[in-house]
Amino acid sequence: MSENQDLQKSFLETVKFDEKGLVPAIVQDHETGKVLMMAWMNRESLEMTLERKKACYWSRSRQKLWLKGESSGNMQDIHDILVDCDGDTLLLKVSQKGGACHVGYHSCFYRRVKGDLSMEICDTLMFDPEEVYGKKS
Repeated sequence: MSENQDLQKSFLETVKFDEKGLVPAIVQDHETGKVLMMAWMNRESLEMTLERKKACYWSRSRQKLWLKGESSGNMQDIHDILVDCDGDTLLLKVSQKGGACHVGYHSCFYRRVKGDLSMEICDTLMFDPEEVYGKKS
């Protein structure tokens, strides 16, 4: 199929979901380019994201749709959605309200590996997860 013919396919026809019906979505700040998180989407969450212009994902642990920020208020407004050359990975460019990470950091990638293989915090703590989600028992 030529590149031009491929562009005529609809976006949803292009996305290749895996055997579990999921596709990985890398989430990036639309202004800074900083990678905020990676999450999974199924067709329903992707359709909801396209319709609402707010990021919605599939929670593998809870086995349900997850509107980003529904508990914390840290919503993600969609600016752009890109699909890779194979159609099997998405890139969402978003405006992030508050922190993207459920442990309170701006990005889920808040730990850097040092030369001695220890780690250091390299991001900003945006909120206290106990205040937002309650204490975990």
